[in-house]
Amino acid sequence: HNPDQLPWAPERTAAVLTEFTGMDLMLNRRGLVGAGAALAAGSTIAGPMYDWLHSDPALVADAPRTNDPLHADPAGLDRYEAAPVGSEEIEALEHSVEVFRAWDASRGGGLQRKAVVGQLNEVGGMLAYRHPDHLQRRLWGVAANLAVLAGWMSHDVGLEPTAQKYFVIAAHAAREGGDRPRAGEALSRAARQMVHLGRPDDALDLMKLAKSGSGDETLPRTQAMLRTIEAWAQASMGRGQAMRRTLGEAEELFVSDKSDVPPPSWMQMFDEADMHGMQALAFRTLAEHDQGAAIIAQRHAKQALELRVKERQRSKIFDYISLASACFIANDPDQADRYARLALVSMGETSSHRTWDRLREMYRLTGQFAGYAGIQDLREEIELSMPPSQKKAKGTQT
Repeated sequence: HNPDQLPWAPERTAAVLTEFTGMDLMLNRRGLVGAGAALAAGSTIAGPMYDWLHSDPALVADAPRTNDPLHADPAGLDRYEAAPVGSEEIEALEHSVEVFRAWDASRGGGLQRKAVVGQLNEVGGMLAYRHPDHLQRRLWGVAANLAVLAGWMSHDVGLEPTAQKYFVIAAHAAREGGDRPRAGEALSRAARQMVHLGRPDDALDLMKLAKSGSGDETLPRTQAMLRTIEAWAQASMGRGQAMRRTLGEAEELFVSDKSDVPPPSWMQMFDEADMHGMQALAFRTLAEHDQGAAIIAQRHAKQALELRVKERQRSKIFDYISLASACFIANDPDQADRYARLALVSMGETSSHRTWDRLREMYRLTGQFAGYAGIQDLREEIELSMPPSQKKAKGTQT
């Protein structure tokens, strides 16, 4: 079963990208894209893409070097008058990716999502032309980076099937540009999405492909990051031993990265604070199955918070929520209350549904302490601050 005929032929990727972003821009204002769509299973994506991701990228060296658009769909070309671009324009696009990425890390995906999708739509138009190899590669790199961001921002605001489609588009774009580590990282985002949505077995399918498909040139730090996602999936299945083993590998890989090769731009966000943040999340998730893991989760969350830079606002909120949740699980409501309030204070400034989803998970843990005066206040504050769209979902989990 392969609904999207994965993987696409190279000349189809630019067209799929242009069509899908165009549809997203037109329809998602009214929430129509993805309304009827379901998330594809991890194996549905991983199976067909396995051989393709492991083969050499077809940067078709013998393609005719004309300025004719490569059979891009007329719909795509109407919206954007495609033309070849030079290195200065590509540099400006690469810079815009950095700006969007920084904005996403501090404020969440809601506010800039349309701008990123619009930019990606334009890049799709540019890719309809054949550029010299070195420029074509960079352009595919920009497309992959923007598609990952569009996916992450869509996931952040709860547009799940849309997000998954962007992650798959990103993997295709990275592979067209000959960057297998980037393709692996894009698939790891789809895996993180699956764990968040309670489908860890799908996440492990995707992680198997992400790890093996990202190739030999993947830096140790990138491999460490991939392992932390795998460990989180194992934790949510209650597989503590496997999780600890995987996190041990992640730590070794992280420490072994000599930083003699500068990390690609998309890995610069994964630093020591993130490493601890992911370990905190994995142990906090495991603590639902094994209460002893809660103490270790607290230790990692505190280390993450000490190391976080102030621009990473959303990550800090996640650390506070992991910490508060771990304290609730460890029967320490006073500490939990303190950290939960620190999360709440910061939350108004971000437009991230994922933070509310995690807060809702934490809210569920407050139930057993509802008799405590302080915790009762906290519960009421959380209920008051929840966006209307989240209240329905919360009602089912109290």
